[in-house]
Amino acid sequence: MGVLGRYGTAALRCSDVAEANGALVPLDTALEGLARCEPFVIRRLESATPKHLRREGPKPNPFLPWDQRLEVERLGSSHLLLLNKFPVQRGHLLLITQQWRPQAGWLEPADWRQLAAVDACTSGLWFFNSCPEAGASQPHRHLQLLPREPSEVCCPLDSAIRAQLAGLEDPWPWRYRVSHRTAPAGAEAAAELERLYLEQTESLGLGQPSMSEHPGAPYNVLISPDWFMTVARTREHAAGFSVNALGFAGYLLLTNGSDRDWLERHGPLELLRTVAQPR
Repeated sequence: MGVLGRYGTAALRCSDVAEANGALVPLDTALEGLARCEPFVIRRLESATPKHLRREGPKPNPFLPWDQRLEVERLGSSHLLLLNKFPVQRGHLLLITQQWRPQAGWLEPADWRQLAAVDACTSGLWFFNSCPEAGASQPHRHLQLLPREPSEVCCPLDSAIRAQLAGLEDPWPWRYRVSHRTAPAGAEAAAELERLYLEQTESLGLGQPSMSEHPGAPYNVLISPDWFMTVARTREHAAGFSVNALGFAGYLLLTNGSDRDWLERHGPLELLRTVAQPR
């Protein structure tokens, strides 16, 4: 097993084959140095804009059926791991349901069990976009994982999020909740993940599964090996930037429609404030 763990190593092997046969279409990007943007990582898209980032009409469901050339492993009869067809990072994984489950519905116990099972073997940065207004490109349920080596920082804002947990920095000017993860791997980890999710969504006024079929507002979830964070959203786009959960981890993608000058003037935190619910 490599340093990325069982599933991360399998994802890289699968990526080599899928790229060779044309099933995988990695996005060509370059780092962009912008004033007032550290510690954010800003990448400029140099490839053609992929379909999932274009604003257009209804799209076919790419997960029913899924492209088996992108399949990394089936996880029982409920979920499977699939390569992201348009990755910026090699080995970008999707945890999808094998049968139809709505992205905009509540995450369920089976989702947390399978996430915890994968996380026990290959950790990294997990994220979830609840609906199009939160950055979701597909309506079929999928959580996403960027595998990380054990010594690697999970995301650019990891230190800032840890400072928030420790009360060392002023709260950000948008509605979010962040908590420590403490449970070991296995069933305890799955139960803790589900508990933190339900506590944070309820605290943010999104409701609870026993009371409504869908959460009351768009939101993002970010999960590292050490913390769990939920952010309440209002919209997906601002200043020409498409912002999903990764924006709140410190990653932004600059495309032809993005207002680079606006970002340099106002900074990434203002961009995030613009697309999140105000405190």
